[in-house]
Amino acid sequence: MILQSPFASGAPPRDCLLCPRMVELRAQCRAEHPDWWNAPVPGFGDPQARIVIVGLAPGRMGANRTGRPFTGDDSGVALFAALARQGWVEGDYQGHGDDGVTLRGVAILNAVHCLPPQNKPTPEEARNCRPFLDRAIEALPQAHIFVALGEIAHRSTVKLLGGKLPKARFAHLAEHRMPDGRVLIDSYHCSRYNRNTGRLTDDMFDAVFARAATLAG
Repeated sequence: MILQSPFASGAPPRDCLLCPRMVELRAQCRAEHPDWWNAPVPGFGDPQARIVIVGLAPGRMGANRTGRPFTGDDSGVALFAALARQGWVEGDYQGHGDDGVTLRGVAILNAVHCLPPQNKPTPEEARNCRPFLDRAIEALPQAHIFVALGEIAHRSTVKLLGGKLPKARFAHLAEHRMPDGRVLIDSYHCSRYNRNTGRLTDDMFDAVFARAATLAG
């Protein structure tokens, strides 16, 4: 069950065939875990969001299992905790799609909607999914501030917002103003690896969302 997802109609079809590697992996997951979501994952959040978080792709034990972005794995725990510290989470996050959690003023999307092998989509796979990300962004008319979690999300978001990658280089807490005035803030991804190695701390993550809140007004 997926709650509060105004983006489902613009997401890829459940049996999308655009990316052969992902199709093969999806079939394997469906055979091994028929009770999992195992399909493209639509965005989640407030339809009137002013702040949009763009992640990489569903995690195997996270969104690919539960059907909701950043739900069910370690990255999701970190992200929802950071959003809660900003007061943007309503309800008690329990790591499954029907825990009743909603977001206020924020939406979560992914640059790639399906589980990629080794959590690493190819550039072609990211391009294949970009039109679906574009549709999700278009479904958020109040969105003005974007937060990209990681470089792949950064690249897709810059391109969709009309920016130029050579001028908008990825760096943690970097800000990029797009031609139409929308703003992109970069963050390291909240993966377990990044947090265990100290590349991303809670304070660093909180600083990104505090800045987003300031810019959103």
